[in-house]
Amino acid sequence: MLQHFQYKSMFENTQLPGWTFSFFFKNNRYAGEYLPDGQINWIGETPFEEENVKKMIHELMTFHVYD
Repeated sequence: MLQHFQYKSMFENTQLPGWTFSFFFKNNRYAGEYLPDGQINWIGETPFEEENVKKMIHELMTFHVYD
């Protein structure tokens, strides 16, 4: 489970898609960029169980950004 998930727009003009995010997973902090096509670019370390984490991020972004 992702904890303390936070995201914000990459651009001042919030109409432009693209977000930065950060969260904790298994006591480690991770950060990345969520691009308009759903691609995730990690900033720093890539989380263990990356595919599972990506699914959780996609679900959260769908709920918070696109809803």
